[in-house]
Amino acid sequence: MKSKFMIKDVLAPLRHFLNRLPERDVMIILALFVGVSCGFAAVTLKLAILYIHRGLTSWFDGELYNFLYLIYPGVGMLIAMLFVKYVVKDNIGHGVTKVLLAVSKNESKIKRHNVWSSMIASSVTIGFGGSVGAEAPIVYTGAAIGSNVARYMGLSYKNMTILLGCGAAGAVAGIFKAPLAGVLFTLEILLFNISMSSILPLLLSTISATVISYMCLGDKPPFECSLTPFALGNIPYYLILGLFSALCSVYFTRMTLWLEDKIKSVTRPFVRWAMAAGCLGLLIYLFPPLFGEGYEYLHELLNGGTIDLEGQTLLAFCLRKAWLVPVFFMVVLLLKVFSMSFTNAGGGVGGTFGPTLFIGALAGFVVSRTINLIGGAPVVPEQNFVLVGMAGLMSGVMQAPMTAIFLIADMTGGYELLIPLILTSTVSYAVTRSIEPYSIYTKRIAKKGELLTHDSDQAVLTLLKTSEVIESDFLTVRIDATLRDLVEKVSQSKRNIFPVVDSRNHFQGYVSLEDIRRDMFKYELYDTLHVYNFMKSAPAYVYVDEKMDSVMRKFEQTGAWNLPVVDSQRTYVGFVSKSKIFSAYREQLKQVSHD
Repeated sequence: MKSKFMIKDVLAPLRHFLNRLPERDVMIILALFVGVSCGFAAVTLKLAILYIHRGLTSWFDGELYNFLYLIYPGVGMLIAMLFVKYVVKDNIGHGVTKVLLAVSKNESKIKRHNVWSSMIASSVTIGFGGSVGAEAPIVYTGAAIGSNVARYMGLSYKNMTILLGCGAAGAVAGIFKAPLAGVLFTLEILLFNISMSSILPLLLSTISATVISYMCLGDKPPFECSLTPFALGNIPYYLILGLFSALCSVYFTRMTLWLEDKIKSVTRPFVRWAMAAGCLGLLIYLFPPLFGEGYEYLHELLNGGTIDLEGQTLLAFCLRKAWLVPVFFMVVLLLKVFSMSFTNAGGGVGGTFGPTLFIGALAGFVVSRTINLIGGAPVVPEQNFVLVGMAGLMSGVMQAPMTAIFLIADMTGGYELLIPLILTSTVSYAVTRSIEPYSIYTKRIAKKGELLTHDSDQAVLTLLKTSEVIESDFLTVRIDATLRDLVEKVSQSKRNIFPVVDSRNHFQGYVSLEDIRRDMFKYELYDTLHVYNFMKSAPAYVYVDEKMDSVMRKFEQTGAWNLPVVDSQRTYVGFVSKSKIFSAYREQLKQVSHD
């Protein structure tokens, strides 16, 4: 407790100093701080995964020890599950989706433990061979850093969202050494409606994170590759790759979500872990490229090499026969979705970012190797197609073509293939979008109406909560009350609407001042007329937890100016009015616009 106060004492002068500066200067300083922090976080996570992986696998080679593939991933998943269950005590999976929900539902606030918890759980999961990626956890970590720095500084929702985006962008830039891709990731995938005047903090964050990554990890790109010059004659083949990437993207998104739901339907966590760990271990035992992120195999494919699995799997014979090679890697492509889902649903912590790159690379390899086998001789450069396939699948699965193009170009140095990158990514995105309107990150939350989009109007409606616009200062009247009782309520109220309830406070209707105006001065009727003689039914009900776009549709359909709010048992809560909603809308729009 004492140390906590000491930290606050140290940071308090800095906060006091920054609060005296103009807002623009504060955001620049904080963006640099967040970027540097995210750079170090990305480096820490990469090195942790690397050292755990090396410690577990560097000492054995050959068929004698490959049974450990059956054990390692399950052990990592168990450690991560116990850590999350008993230490973190919170759900930290699916980091990118959690960031989207934080922006749309929680005022861009992310819990403090996410600054470190995702890194620890994912490093153990992936280091032990869990078939997931580290990118989503580091994005969650970066976003948490930005969010909590903004909270400590007492910034507004607008600036907190910008710093949260700086954290996510810096995390992507730091782990891939790709500053432009980090900015595009935030703008395109996280769906922040940030204006050009607010983009400077994002750029500073990604540049600072990239510099830290270069300083700690060297200046080489994460995926060095040997490419051949782009040939115009290969354009039809890149179109084919775009179509194939789209089909793989739809399969990836739908199968992943379906599998995770099925696995998580097993309610007992240790039974679910045992089932998922057993299935994952068997898959990796038979198909070693499914172990961990699998990036070492991508390096081989990106440099035109061959993958040799002799002594590592019973299926190594497949790689000795020419036509079985693309078949083998097509099976690995399809099973990567299963291994990823087993890892995440079984207790591990990781993301879909890395598996997307892995599957995209295999898609490019399968297409190019098949074309070359059909032609009888090398027709297309396979390493080029491996690189472009990574962009094609990312563009379809994440529905972010600009991020895919520049991320792959940045982290491979493949700008000489910019034309096929654009072509394949565009085709993949367009075809996928026509079949599956939402990305793997947004599909679930879009169904719940919790997705924040670039559409300012829709974004405002998503951010507005019905509970925040309820007016509860209306005086209720019982349905069996007399006119005398009602007139007494009128004399006490500043409103001209009186909700009518029964003995259990269930809403029955309402009476307006206009309805009783003719009779309220006829004293002889005070004890003969009752509230139910004047009551009107409401044209529609609004529920406490109803989405704001649904509420607005009810106003449009009924033409009403006020609608009653009830809970699931129809207990009266209050009223919502158009004027209150419009006022809240204007205030929220100022926050969303970021100008």
